[in-house]
Amino acid sequence: MARKPGWAARCGVLAAACLALAACQPAVLDPAGPVAAQERTILFDSLLIMMAIVGPTILATLGFAWWFRASNKRAFYLPNFAHSGRIELVTWGIPLLTITLLGGVAWIGSHQLDPAQPLDSKMPPLNVQVVSLDWKWLFIYPEQHMAAVNQLVVMAGQPVHFQVTSASVMNSFFVPQLGSMLYNMNGMSGELNLQADQPGTYWGLSTHFSGDGFSDMMFEVRALDAPGFNAWVDAARKDGPVLNAATYAELAKQSIKDPQSTFRDVDPTLYWRVVNQEIAPGPGPVESGGGQAGQEAKSLGSGAAQTAAADPAICTTGER
Repeated sequence: MARKPGWAARCGVLAAACLALAACQPAVLDPAGPVAAQERTILFDSLLIMMAIVGPTILATLGFAWWFRASNKRAFYLPNFAHSGRIELVTWGIPLLTITLLGGVAWIGSHQLDPAQPLDSKMPPLNVQVVSLDWKWLFIYPEQHMAAVNQLVVMAGQPVHFQVTSASVMNSFFVPQLGSMLYNMNGMSGELNLQADQPGTYWGLSTHFSGDGFSDMMFEVRALDAPGFNAWVDAARKDGPVLNAATYAELAKQSIKDPQSTFRDVDPTLYWRVVNQEIAPGPGPVESGGGQAGQEAKSLGSGAAQTAAADPAICTTGER
């Protein structure tokens, strides 16, 4: 008969799990910008407020279990007890106060951290247009006339104004150490304002399931000083292809784990043509079995790519 694992084995498994979790980065608890720092403050404040209920409840549970143990002859039992106004006041009053405080923190915080609200800064924001594709990220720098795939390079200390959309199914844009997550959908353009306070390398990801390549939809975020950022822009403008109708049609094809790349020039109307659905959206997840829904999605994707490649005007004309 097999023996059940003892306490030593269980403690060993627990210690191994703790060591594995220790390798995880704190992310939202290690903010690198003003938005993320305020969100961490809200998280800690909410935790402390909730501890007003959780702490006394845990202590009371342990206290009751110890006091009313079988060996305690001093404990007494009231079989006819039915109601106490003072106990009702405590058991309902404290939770109501806690909910009121949590509601106040959430109300004030949600208005102060409105994603579309510009950040206070003496520097003008860097404008970046973000397009989620299957399964990669496209970052367009309209003022620098360039674009990048799966890499976001910003200037440390400068606010970044994001315009976010999707060229396929619904997705989400999130850089945990910089702040708020924003959902992005085809046919819509959302706004998000973030900032990296110090030079460093961070990671962004998609937090909304979007198909086969969802788990690999990560991108590198590099915050550089002013000379470093300008040097990166100059280097990208000197090399790489141009993002036009043909290259966008190729980029929009479904792919997984695309390497980082840059485009030395970009059509300035491309982002808004994606938003206005003048460029047909991608098919999104496709059935691997090749059923009717999968074949229709494949047909839609190939048709959109052929249309964009055949009509150069699709990415060169039109207004916001």
